[in-house]
Amino acid sequence: MDFRGKKYERGSNWSDPEVGELLQLWADESVQLELESCLRNQHVFNRIAELLRQKGIQRTGDQCREKIKKMKLEYRRIKDHGKAPLRGGRAWKFYELMDRVLQSRPALPFGAVVAPPVLPAAVVAPQVLPAAVVDAYGPFGAFGRAPHAQLSEVKCEQGHSEEGGLSPERPASLPFQQGSPAERDADGAFLERAQSDSPGSRGEMPLETSASPSGFSEPSMANSSRIQNVVPRPGFSALHRLRKKRKGQRVKDPLDELLLKTLASQRAMEERFLQLEERRFQRDADVEERRMQLEQRRLELEREHELRMFSVFAQVLSILKQGPEGSGSRAPAPRGAPGGSPARAPRRSPYLSARGHVAHVLLGSAEEGYAAYHADKYDEESNPDGIINFGTSENKLCFDLMSKRLKEQLTQADMNLMEPPLLQYPDWKGHMFLREEVARFLTHYCKAPAPLKAENVIVLNGCGSLFSALATVLCDPGEAVLIATPFYGGITQSVFLYGNVKLVYAYLDSKITGTSTRPFQLTVDKLEKALQDAQAEGVTVRALILLNPQNPLGDIYSLSELQDYLEFAKRHELHVIVDEIYMLSVFDESATFHSVLGMDRLPDPQRTHVMWGISKDFAVSGIRFGTLYTENQDVANAVASLCYFHGVCGPVQHKVAQLLRDRDWINQVYLRANHARLKAAHTYVTDELKTLGVPFLNRNAGFFVWIDFRKYLRTGTFEEEMLLWRRFLDNKVLLSCGKAFECSEPGWFRIIFADKIHRLQLGMQRIRKVLEEREREILAEAKEQPCQSDQDGKADSTDEVIFVSRHQEPACAGSSSLGDLIGLLQQQMRSSDWLQRNTAEQFAQEKPEIYDVFSKLVGKQ
Repeated sequence: MDFRGKKYERGSNWSDPEVGELLQLWADESVQLELESCLRNQHVFNRIAELLRQKGIQRTGDQCREKIKKMKLEYRRIKDHGKAPLRGGRAWKFYELMDRVLQSRPALPFGAVVAPPVLPAAVVAPQVLPAAVVDAYGPFGAFGRAPHAQLSEVKCEQGHSEEGGLSPERPASLPFQQGSPAERDADGAFLERAQSDSPGSRGEMPLETSASPSGFSEPSMANSSRIQNVVPRPGFSALHRLRKKRKGQRVKDPLDELLLKTLASQRAMEERFLQLEERRFQRDADVEERRMQLEQRRLELEREHELRMFSVFAQVLSILKQGPEGSGSRAPAPRGAPGGSPARAPRRSPYLSARGHVAHVLLGSAEEGYAAYHADKYDEESNPDGIINFGTSENKLCFDLMSKRLKEQLTQADMNLMEPPLLQYPDWKGHMFLREEVARFLTHYCKAPAPLKAENVIVLNGCGSLFSALATVLCDPGEAVLIATPFYGGITQSVFLYGNVKLVYAYLDSKITGTSTRPFQLTVDKLEKALQDAQAEGVTVRALILLNPQNPLGDIYSLSELQDYLEFAKRHELHVIVDEIYMLSVFDESATFHSVLGMDRLPDPQRTHVMWGISKDFAVSGIRFGTLYTENQDVANAVASLCYFHGVCGPVQHKVAQLLRDRDWINQVYLRANHARLKAAHTYVTDELKTLGVPFLNRNAGFFVWIDFRKYLRTGTFEEEMLLWRRFLDNKVLLSCGKAFECSEPGWFRIIFADKIHRLQLGMQRIRKVLEEREREILAEAKEQPCQSDQDGKADSTDEVIFVSRHQEPACAGSSSLGDLIGLLQQQMRSSDWLQRNTAEQFAQEKPEIYDVFSKLVGKQ
């Protein structure tokens, strides 16, 4: 068993035979000389331990040194207390041997050079001790011969001595002492002075004690003559001063310093690793807590939505049960067919699939209002009481310019060209002559730093088809596209109904905070939050949609904002679909439009796709024409395969190319007149709103104004917003409510001002009438049923932005008619996938009793 690597054991027990073997080796003259000649004597005891192991005694050098130290202390204790044994007595079995070794050893002169001795073979061989020692130890302790008459004193262990705080160094006279000869001579002189100043040199040393280099004070023996034969040696204080002087001159080992630095660096790395682990655990806990909160919130919203639907449905059943006599008044006609029969809740058609039923039900207020408008369209002569359309985003100010130009071109041979290629199947991306003209047109008006390439242009029949095609080729069914609200509601149908792709909303609000300097401002933080919420719910987001100029807000994004949005998309590997269909409809010189194609460098060109069309800027929404510019040829080829369903016929492609080529007419005639007319119409509508004290956003792009009608709602709910929208429609003016744009705040409406002045005047008169009646009703209800209001007062009008942060929300709502309740129920069903998750068959299986009652009730109608 190898004990060399074993930790030092302080309390090991020794048997008498083992002690005898230890003393046999320790008492040897050469061992005593070597112990006396060195200050670091651990190697001597290590050799003694090695010899003991050869004899079958498994001890370490530390154990041997500790045992000798204890025996020396025991010997001195007996001497100090005068307990020396009488002749023939034995107070301690090892006393005589220790007395011979310690009292008979010579003092080593400090000026002599002693070579480190090697344990002779005689030390290993058994020796013979006197008979008294043999009797004391037994047969295992025979030493053979007595120790030498003068042996060196064994030094006590430095680490466990009473002077353990001192670390004496090697004397200068020893052969392994470092330093120059001059230094050694100086140290020798110092020692000689110390000897001359010592008590022994002046004859003042007491007879009872003698000093040794190890610092022990040995009691004198019975006779004092022995002390006179001892060579005087320097005292402990002199050695200590010498060692302290030489301590600062020692050369430090560079390996020690390197080891200390390594250990310190390792400890710092471990502490840093522990800190990082703690942060990671905390972050994981925060993410999990956030996920649980989002899941809880989602479940709560679903429950609230279903409760609202069942509440409205119960009111519908109650009215149907009472019949027309108990309703109190005739239910208004549905929005889609004014003056018709009362509307009924949508039923599942036996001719439609589940997806077809969802498409049938998913008819927003804009579509219903649009149908009502076409059924009762305003005309100055034939139908002056018809509906004025302020809800559809069309430019009706420049029909005269466009019709004149198209008539002039119709008389030209190149416009009426009907060559065979125009009557055949084209390249599905579009005829090359048209794509080249579109590339030159976009290069000029988008201020592109380099000419755009025709091979990156794709032509489809409108931007709605482009949204559908891009959603299909960029996303799988069930995945999502990120978009900021409010936004043009037609995107929902283009993306969802066609490609079964969802929309993830980054909700904007009218409040101005530290990060938002204007109402409904889009920031990267809001995009990040919406993306993280979607990912926490397990929704995969593939793309981001940007509208610039924004519909319905009219905002124009700056270059820095566009850069931030594109960098955000690049970080998350999102495609960016940029709709710039209103880029030539910026009608004020103070506003500057920046196209994505005009940026010097796109963060991710392969994931950036820009759309534009002629419907808005050229006031020809009836000509279905839209273009896509993308540098990603994989996306271009995938979209081109869908052009088979959304292609533009050859003659129209030829006419559009001729129109875009006429750059002089566009710049000098059309754009100047169009911008002037848009600005005049916008000024008229905003002045009327200021007169009414209605807050709105004042922007200089597009055809629309974003208006705040929140103070005209009895309660701040989307149900109340729909009732106000219906009130406008009943008074023959069509607007678009905020819910159609997925606005997060009820009460915001969009009004289209790009119309003739006489229609604007009549439409604003009808809007004024509705608002005044609504305000009188709210005041009357407030007097009858006083309720708390949080209205801060009417906002002051400004040129840049007019809005209020809070509005009147009385907790007293009037009674609802059957048509209103049915419309509200439809809106609730459209706002979620409730119909997809709750079919009639599933309801019949889960709650057969309620389903039977409902079936009987339906059979009675």
